[in-house]
Amino acid sequence: MKSSHVIVLPGGGYTMLSDNEGEVVAERLRSFGLSADVFAYPVQTRHPGPLDAVRAEIRRVRAAGVDRVALLGFSAGGHLAGHTALAPGARDDECVDAAVLGYPVVSMELATHRGSQDELLGSEADGTLRAATSLDRLVTGDAPPFFVWHTAADEAVPVEHAYRLGLALTTQAVPHALHVFEEGEHGLGLAEGQGTAEQWSGLAAAWLQARGW
Repeated sequence: MKSSHVIVLPGGGYTMLSDNEGEVVAERLRSFGLSADVFAYPVQTRHPGPLDAVRAEIRRVRAAGVDRVALLGFSAGGHLAGHTALAPGARDDECVDAAVLGYPVVSMELATHRGSQDELLGSEADGTLRAATSLDRLVTGDAPPFFVWHTAADEAVPVEHAYRLGLALTTQAVPHALHVFEEGEHGLGLAEGQGTAEQWSGLAAAWLQARGW
């Protein structure tokens, strides 16, 4: 039987790592019977530093005997999870088998959530670099399956980000699930007591388990 593992990437605008999107999430995944831990990727670090760090962590996990690796990220960590899953140039032992993104920053071209964009790319980043780090522009037909969730009420990272990724995944016929919950502000983490968004962790776990996790 193949072994599987989930690497959790907290959000924090590429400036810090949010506690409510870290170990408590890994613990919840473990309660569903999934193997999971948190990776403290470098922050306040320009591209491609975070991407290179996550790729190195995937290599480490695979070298320890894991066959399938999923990334689960929130907000800026969701961008990093998606970027690692989609960016070209990955070695075979750096490939991602599934990605779970919570209220992710998807586009580096939109005017919203410029803080994470500036932290990762610099405020003077040109259009070429912004496009090359926008998840919706990186989706190809051989992308891994995605589970994406967001809230329609998110003002910090508007749901347009998730819709852009969903449309790109649809266009390329990539298997995916996209859940948009009506209520909930940005940075929910497990979303306990936050209405229907609280369902996301169970839905994501079931989605992974259906794929052999």
